[in-house]
Amino acid sequence: MSIPQSGGGPIEDFAQLAEYMASGCKPKADWRIGSEHEKFGWLTDTRAPLPYAGERSISALFAGLADRYNWTPVTEAGNIIGLTRNGANVSLEPGGQFELSGAPLTSLHEIAAELQNHLDEVRSIADPLGIKFMGIGAAPEWSHAEMPVMPKGRYRLMTDYMGRVGTHGTQMMYRTSTVQVNLDFASEADMVQKLRVALALQPVATALFASSPFFDGKLNGHKSWRSRIWRGLDNSRTGMLPWAFEDGMGFQRYVDWVLDVPMYFVYRDGSYINALGQSFRDFLAGNLPTLPGEKPTLSDWADHMTTVFPEARVKKYIEMRGADCGDQPHINALSAFWVGLMYDQTALDAAWDLVKGLDGETREGLRLAASEQALQGEANAVKLLDLARAAVGLSHAGLVARGLGEESFLAPLVQSLKSGTTQADRWLRDYHGAWGGSLTPIYEASSL
Repeated sequence: MSIPQSGGGPIEDFAQLAEYMASGCKPKADWRIGSEHEKFGWLTDTRAPLPYAGERSISALFAGLADRYNWTPVTEAGNIIGLTRNGANVSLEPGGQFELSGAPLTSLHEIAAELQNHLDEVRSIADPLGIKFMGIGAAPEWSHAEMPVMPKGRYRLMTDYMGRVGTHGTQMMYRTSTVQVNLDFASEADMVQKLRVALALQPVATALFASSPFFDGKLNGHKSWRSRIWRGLDNSRTGMLPWAFEDGMGFQRYVDWVLDVPMYFVYRDGSYINALGQSFRDFLAGNLPTLPGEKPTLSDWADHMTTVFPEARVKKYIEMRGADCGDQPHINALSAFWVGLMYDQTALDAAWDLVKGLDGETREGLRLAASEQALQGEANAVKLLDLARAAVGLSHAGLVARGLGEESFLAPLVQSLKSGTTQADRWLRDYHGAWGGSLTPIYEASSL
């Protein structure tokens, strides 16, 4: 989850909202890659989720990382809720998922080195405490009642609201983990093309990275339960954005949609003020019930933009949000997949040619099929395995064209395409075979 935004004065002109997004436009030479991943901590002797406080806890990890590796603590109401260093952040999801939001970097080699360094630092603190981490899309056994609750005001508000507007919101918050990559755009037209390709191919990413076939201690009937959860969450702020494929798509059209999404909060003086269900349009007019007479700043707008959760999200860059977290090679492969497609124009044009004929029903059908069957899914005679082979092939060509020797990071995906299986399929095979129907082995099998 995002940390509170800062900077930016009062919004004096409606056009500033779209201009905020447009300010992210960069020449290709300045494009960067930002990788993020979430992971569940667990105690090796009990396999219980990692608590926030105590000798063996998230707080202990934060303290150790700050003391030994010069991370700067980020606090809220006296609690450490994150760390920052050289453009990177370590933060917490609602159930204690430990998240690295990496610095903007220039190559996949740098992304992989950053991940390795992060895991090395975390292990050096965690191992002596008997703590490990799982790279998996959903907690396989823990119930909602077992999950710790992080001391963040944003999450207290969201938990209450999620319980009122959907069926799976708190499952998403507390018991799922994802990996994503954040990529730049050059212009409004470039943003539109990249967003459309990202949305249309997000089911492919869901299928390739599926790693959550277990939930509540049993089979859940899906390869990516994390993806299934997002379909029952809050339809006002999630999904495949079918309007993004219509004529007239651009920064302003995206702004109009975000404005229509109900608010969660306003952040003031270190505290989250409840604005659940209220309208940012009213805020712009000075008519927000929770802050009557007050108008928003650009940082309020930036905060509100972080409360929409489509499969691909636009801020000053585009976030690819459709994948389960997995092992270390898969975390790197997610960045490689999208960089190859998005950062070479020939590959991007070919990717658009690949998906531009898909209608909204097919795109949504593929999303559903990916969560249920991963690479074996299909919708309206479009097979995800075929689409994935074509997309990974284009990504490979795009990485080769970059000339940086990055194509090797696609290796886990190439292997999945050869076998037609994903991490979820392999764990299901083990569950029905060597594990004898027990989920105890998955903790070590998924360790990062």
